[in-house]
Amino acid sequence: MMYYRQALELQAFLDMAKDEELMRGYKAAESNTEEQLRNERSLAAQCQAVADMKFTYVVSCQQYGIQKRDGDAHAQDIVRLMTTEDKSKRTLDKVYYSTLVKALPKSVDSSEVDQVHIPAEIGLGQSTYYALVANGNCSNILIQVIYRIKLPGPAILGEGKPENQNHAIIFTRGEGLQTIDMNQDNYLEEAFKMRNLLQEFLKKHGVRNPTILGLREHIFTGSVSSLAWFMSNQETSFVTIGQRLLANPLKVRFHYGHPDVFDRLFHLTRGGVSKASKMINLSEDIFAGIVIASGLCINSTLRGGNVTHHEYIQVGKGRDVGLNQITLFEAKIASGNGEQTLSRDIYRLGHRFDFFRMLSCYFTTVGFYFSTLITVFTVFVFLYGRLYLVLSGLEEGLITQPAIWDSKPLQVALASQCFVQIGFLMVLPMMVEIGLERGFRNALSDFLLMQLQLAPVFFTFSLGTKAHYFGRTLLHGGARYRATGRRFVVFHAKFADNYRLYSRSHFVKGIEFMILLIVYEIFGQSYGGSVPYILITVSIWFMVGTWLFAPFLFNPSGFEWEKISNDWTDWNKWINNRGGIGVIPENSWESWWENEQEHLRYSGLWGIIVEILLSSRFFIYQYGLVYHTSLTRKTKSVLVYGISWLVIFVILFVMKVVSIGRQRFSTTYQLVFRFIKGLIFLTFVTGLILLIALRHVTFKDIIVCILALLPTGWGLLLIAQALRPLVHWAGLWGSTQKLARGYEIMMGSLLFAPVAFLAWLPLVSELQTRMLFNQAFSRGLQISRILGGQKDRSSNKKE
Repeated sequence: MMYYRQALELQAFLDMAKDEELMRGYKAAESNTEEQLRNERSLAAQCQAVADMKFTYVVSCQQYGIQKRDGDAHAQDIVRLMTTEDKSKRTLDKVYYSTLVKALPKSVDSSEVDQVHIPAEIGLGQSTYYALVANGNCSNILIQVIYRIKLPGPAILGEGKPENQNHAIIFTRGEGLQTIDMNQDNYLEEAFKMRNLLQEFLKKHGVRNPTILGLREHIFTGSVSSLAWFMSNQETSFVTIGQRLLANPLKVRFHYGHPDVFDRLFHLTRGGVSKASKMINLSEDIFAGIVIASGLCINSTLRGGNVTHHEYIQVGKGRDVGLNQITLFEAKIASGNGEQTLSRDIYRLGHRFDFFRMLSCYFTTVGFYFSTLITVFTVFVFLYGRLYLVLSGLEEGLITQPAIWDSKPLQVALASQCFVQIGFLMVLPMMVEIGLERGFRNALSDFLLMQLQLAPVFFTFSLGTKAHYFGRTLLHGGARYRATGRRFVVFHAKFADNYRLYSRSHFVKGIEFMILLIVYEIFGQSYGGSVPYILITVSIWFMVGTWLFAPFLFNPSGFEWEKISNDWTDWNKWINNRGGIGVIPENSWESWWENEQEHLRYSGLWGIIVEILLSSRFFIYQYGLVYHTSLTRKTKSVLVYGISWLVIFVILFVMKVVSIGRQRFSTTYQLVFRFIKGLIFLTFVTGLILLIALRHVTFKDIIVCILALLPTGWGLLLIAQALRPLVHWAGLWGSTQKLARGYEIMMGSLLFAPVAFLAWLPLVSELQTRMLFNQAFSRGLQISRILGGQKDRSSNKKE
């Protein structure tokens, strides 16, 4: 970002230099001696003075005081940044940070605390907070505090990032303020255009002068992997063709404030460039700014501001390059949209817009995420509706009617949804933008290459992320910041890490869809042959496969046998470790499970009621399935449904007895405990044999019973979690926890088995690496394997 200063100095030189100085060039003026530089009349000194008046660079780091006091290496990195720039004699850099100075006896030297003078009025038992600004000092490799502001309390009360930004504004000056993220870059040729860009503040765009000047971004991380390329193309189309349309004519432009240029005086008097209220303003820059997923600046617009987009200047941007990082980012944005939907701000915008801007605002902000939620919800409705037709006998009756059997429009209507869910529509804006910038032949070739690199898999998986976190936040609130780390390195994620991250958002729903499709396969009949049947179900099967296995498909070294073996060991260690207070979720399944239910503890009454109603779908599904075994096909008595519940409670009772027996008798009366377990097993086998011999129970009946009982148990678990205080009062929480662990083990084993089988096959890992990652990463991965193999062989020789 220091290119801005260099550009200002060069532009000042071109404005002020005489003909002979222009002939000598800027380098000649720059190479003057220190004496000439100290001379105020020298051209170089004047250029630097102009740059000092026009440009200030503030690094906002609220943790620096704590890191410095604790001896953290990150504090030395900040000092290195300051002193490196200061050595060039070109900077007016500042580091802003907040620090806590605890009360100390007057005899203690204050310089030992934070190298900042402690006022004498501080008494014992008190704590004082300061916001400080410091300059770099290249002579002694230290920073020098310029001034400080005493704060009434801690600097960070709300969300960390917006609080950090708003506290740093007081240390800036001038009329224009550009906010830059830590993962952004700049280019010298773009820095020369800043003077032109600032002139846009003086021009009316519509009926008002702009208060936020939006810029496009250049995503420079697209060559790392296929995921990084997808994100790069998606972001490029969004910050170009999308932003142009939103700014003009819709006047509902979205961006998140970085690298936008703010009218500093306008926003300084209206609460800053970010809203920092806890949770509700999780996506802080939306409100500062701008509504997520294409909308407009809420604070700025509601207070008479105007947001524009200027594409003749751009700033570099490093996007997330791994699936887990991308998912965490999308989860944060989706949760922020859920909170935004519930906020007063969007309500006020809707009431103050004209009809067309209101529609534009909706469909480019919360409407996008609401449509995503409806898309996934429609798949549930479609599958349960088809299941109702199958299990109720209506489908068989409809097929017997020739008018329906030969109805081509009906077949097309039932199969039409398969073309929407595969993810092709998410690629269309990219094709348009690539076509405009590089030609439509390149756009078509990039489109085909993205299909070969499994872009539909990524976008279908991303659909589930947005729908899950947006829906959960709408029901229960509780959005929270999710740190992605912004790491540039592509790394292998362990199986347990993937399970923790995607279990509730993708794996559970994918398994539910799979069970529904299997039941439909068992009992369903197709319209007019197998082709319409395949068209009806193929897209949902694609969604199931994507939601279950995309995290492993896009995982570097995801099918390498050695890493898979280590992942299985790590998974078993995690699933079997007991949690408790202070145990992080990465070390124990129990702690992770408790953390996953955090949103239910603070949910309202209606949120709990809706959660219970949604969980009751498993009981309706069970009701339809229990009447389709050979034992119950001839009767429709409600007693059959009651007996199925009796079987479920007997199974749960036996599991409770075994659990109690393991706790009390497994050590002292180990032989008796094993005898009881053997007796239970023999009773189960004997009953099954009698049913097969006397009642002609088939293998299909056994599969149907399993498919009926397992989802019902999961529904009971969901209701128990929603009614946790009541379950605690009944003393059944421990049993609920053990049942949940059993389900997690089953789901984990179901997911791990195909991954392990593919890892066992030769060349699968090599094919994955070459297809999804760039050549540099693939080459580095192969070298690391060779070095790892050499280490293993040398260690074996030593042994």
